[in-house]
Amino acid sequence: MELQLALDLVNIPEAIELVKQVEEHIDIVEIGTPVVINEGLHAVKAVKEAFPNLKVLADLKIMDAAGYEVMKASEAGADIITILGAAEDMSIKGAVEEAKKQGKKILVDMIAVKDLAGRAKEVDAMGVDYICVHTGYDLQAVGKNSFEDLQTIKGVVKNAKTAIAGGIKLNTLPEVIKVQPDLVIVGGGITGQADIKAAAAKMQQMINQG
Repeated sequence: MELQLALDLVNIPEAIELVKQVEEHIDIVEIGTPVVINEGLHAVKAVKEAFPNLKVLADLKIMDAAGYEVMKASEAGADIITILGAAEDMSIKGAVEEAKKQGKKILVDMIAVKDLAGRAKEVDAMGVDYICVHTGYDLQAVGKNSFEDLQTIKGVVKNAKTAIAGGIKLNTLPEVIKVQPDLVIVGGGITGQADIKAAAAKMQQMINQG
């Protein structure tokens, strides 16, 4: 089980400062969609250069022109690139094909997908590397989480690794660990804490005890 730190509301220097504090406790750094929109793929390049030992995920949430966007993210140094589960099959297949060519991985974000089990089964068959259940920011605000969704996809996914994102905090992490995803994605549960190093260390310890 790996721990991914999601960086959403930072610029490049802030991102590097944050990661420095938690580097030894995380496996993957996510350059979140807002950072990519604000800073471009330079953010991916800068973080990868600063932390060559960590994997970097570019959260592009690709919906179209997937081969091209995966290629550009790969060039910037991304190890994992996200595409939306709601995208066309052709787009997801194109993303997978390009990622394989570049030696990279594809994570399918199932945000807003209504038939989770059905779609997870379909994208799993397309050869993606990760399938992620994700309660978006706007739904978290009304008290939703992804824990049940994780159980739903764990029941049907045969090849891909499973991941979970959306509002995971120290006190809800045990619930997540129980369902045994391969990847736990945490944003504010680390970056919003007074002592982010301690929060990341504690989460890593809990995940490792699994």
